[in-house]
Amino acid sequence: METETGRVEAFSDGVFAIIITILVLELKVPEETGSDFWHGVREQWPHYAAYVVSFLIIGVMWVNHHTIFGHIKRVDRPLLFLNLLVLMVVSVIPYTTNVLAEHLMEEGGSANAAAVLYSLLTVAYALAFLAFWWYVTRVGHLFHDQVDKAGARATRVRFGLGAIAYPLTVVLAFVSAPLTLVAHFLIALYYAANQIPIPLVVEEERLETASDLRK
Repeated sequence: METETGRVEAFSDGVFAIIITILVLELKVPEETGSDFWHGVREQWPHYAAYVVSFLIIGVMWVNHHTIFGHIKRVDRPLLFLNLLVLMVVSVIPYTTNVLAEHLMEEGGSANAAAVLYSLLTVAYALAFLAFWWYVTRVGHLFHDQVDKAGARATRVRFGLGAIAYPLTVVLAFVSAPLTLVAHFLIALYYAANQIPIPLVVEEERLETASDLRK
């Protein structure tokens, strides 16, 4: 059974909004007072850095999610479950962000372990989103008529780059937790600046196709 996309988008947007709200709630209030207040603020820079990176990652995720649903006219049951899988993975980001912020500058391997956990979650997200996009483009039956289904299918490789880049951050996490956070920031910047356009059928081509079908 196929349904309209409005309720799915509204639900997903609500989940993304809650995730971002939880993310900012993880920022700590400095315990120091008086002349030591600003020292306490500076001491929490790992939390601020992790917050900025995770906010950017979630923001790019939401933009991609919104873009895709802007080209889908209906959803079906498998897509609903794949969408839930994406949201389930994204909802864990505040937790891994807090873990990484708490251990970012610690010694003895805990910083590396926290960075590995953070990176593994991004790998899980990349795979979940890739599965979501592969299903959407597999047949193309959920797209609006003006979407170039073959062209959309050809974007799978670019959508799958995260499945390559994020595992590399897992390897980097064993070397340096701060560098891993920087790597995630750069990857998020790349995706923010290089949104993958979904090709549309040229109006003339669409009219010709419709004309051929009527013959």
